[in-house]
Amino acid sequence: MTGDLYERHFEELMRYCLQLCRSRDTALDLVQETFLRALEREEAMAAYAPEQQRAWLYRAAKNLFLDGVRKSALLQRKQRLLLEAEEGEEDGFSRAEIELLLLRLPSEDRTLFRLRYLEGYSAVELGEMFDMPAATVRTRLLRARQLLKKEMIP
Repeated sequence: MTGDLYERHFEELMRYCLQLCRSRDTALDLVQETFLRALEREEAMAAYAPEQQRAWLYRAAKNLFLDGVRKSALLQRKQRLLLEAEEGEEDGFSRAEIELLLLRLPSEDRTLFRLRYLEGYSAVELGEMFDMPAATVRTRLLRARQLLKKEMIP
């Protein structure tokens, strides 16, 4: 089944991935990872109609691409923060100062705040993790930011 799927969709999926990432090597990696995931779900994929299989492949490839973009952005942000800390920016906060500020938040809000702003998770992802609507996550983050602003401004 997976061999047929590969034969039918490799070329067009490769073109799609190439449009997404503009790199032949990265596109090839995306396509390979997409087909590996399809292989892991071979039983479920066999139950899908051909157009559903194709849609699944495209959705999986796009999700893999977006995951890679998020990870890359998070890595760049962490590297930038490390460089800023090493340079000793006077207007920035040290990690210890940030931790002290965060201790002023209720524990649930502190966890959400860390995951959102220090780890880079979205409100939707946090909502799924904590089984709550994304709107509730955003409201709690807003409340946390407001509390931290009060603490920072004398």
